[in-house]
Amino acid sequence: MVSEKNLVAKITWRLMPWLGFLYLIAYIDRQNVSFAKLQMVDALGLSEYAYGLGASLFFIGYFIFEVPSNLLLTRFGASKWFARILVSWGVVTIALAFTANATMFYVLRFLLGVCEAGFFPGVLYLLTLWYPSEHRGKMVGLFMIFSAVANAVGAPLGGTLLSLDGLLGFAGWEWVFLATGVPAVLAGIATLFLLPDRPEQAVFLDKTEKAWLAQRLASEEAEIDSHGRNPLAALLDARVLLMSVCFIGFPLSAYGLSYWLPTIVKSFGVDSLSNGFLNIIPWALVAIGLYVVPAAAARSRSQTAYIVGPAMVGIICLVASAVLSNHTLQFAFLCVAAAGIFAGQPVFWNLPSKFLKGAGAAAGLAAINSVGNLGGFIAQNVVPWIRDVTGSAIAPMFFLAFCLGIAAILVLLVQYSIAQKNSDGGTELV
Repeated sequence: MVSEKNLVAKITWRLMPWLGFLYLIAYIDRQNVSFAKLQMVDALGLSEYAYGLGASLFFIGYFIFEVPSNLLLTRFGASKWFARILVSWGVVTIALAFTANATMFYVLRFLLGVCEAGFFPGVLYLLTLWYPSEHRGKMVGLFMIFSAVANAVGAPLGGTLLSLDGLLGFAGWEWVFLATGVPAVLAGIATLFLLPDRPEQAVFLDKTEKAWLAQRLASEEAEIDSHGRNPLAALLDARVLLMSVCFIGFPLSAYGLSYWLPTIVKSFGVDSLSNGFLNIIPWALVAIGLYVVPAAAARSRSQTAYIVGPAMVGIICLVASAVLSNHTLQFAFLCVAAAGIFAGQPVFWNLPSKFLKGAGAAAGLAAINSVGNLGGFIAQNVVPWIRDVTGSAIAPMFFLAFCLGIAAILVLLVQYSIAQKNSDGGTELV
């Protein structure tokens, strides 16, 4: 007889460390520009707004190619498609080290979004092939912990690389891109050999375990009507559209804070190396939140509180950081705000699996993530603009708090919509 607990643990130990490592590389490559900015703006003669525009073009490329990329993943398999994604974004990251002007910066940031499109929702889709639904929220939280580790590692790494200014003729900001691009290329090649596409191909599972998992997932999928498996129908589903709009506030506040936090800390009069190490603190709290909140949500029938509650904590702390004048208190509230912004997101990503499966899940997850990540585009343009208008590095936190509040309200509408649809279709809301 197959033990579900042991089987899930076996899959997790085999699958999640590598997926998490890839996400760590992805997040470092996505965030490295926030530290490169500290030297890059002056070196290229960019204004804060011009930098923000260039950084944000990543999300436009990401938005355009997210759904096609995830559908291609269902055709080619995760190992081949993730390898392509990693190698291509690694090459573009390396090319960013040779940026000569604003136009080149804009083009390469757009291409980075094109190359990385499909990775995060691709992992979300992959989890639907490996885990029964009750375990996915916790797995998404475990996966997203690596984004916190990436920020924690990336912060001192970015500060250290900036201090290499002049080594071998490269500026510090150029070292930031060179040193973070090469690992993506190497990891992409390794992914071809280390990542199994589906459970039936996994050599670490025996026949009994494969059969049990296939039967369990098939029984769950049988509860989803054909509408939930159709990519086009999924893209037009009112619940997917609502979740897409709802999700915008989370990446907006997340990227607005994570991209801008080094600049805020710099405004306190902190040098680059100390800045990097101080930025470990908020991401340690984020990692704790990403473990504790999804685990608690998995034991609860109603998950709304585990999405809205952390968001409310984030809102309060963002406002407090902008109202207070003491730098130590500002930084402390920003650290807790980061945890609040991120902690409920894995629970949010458990919602689409209640009504989407197969190619419909691949398309729906990609659509929600791609539209939602436009929040990153908004943040990277509005946050520097607020800074330029107000002359304050901390003032943009009011804007982030407002957008996160809208997202929290929309979560309640999303839950109501899913409950109504499932009630009409006879599917229980877990």
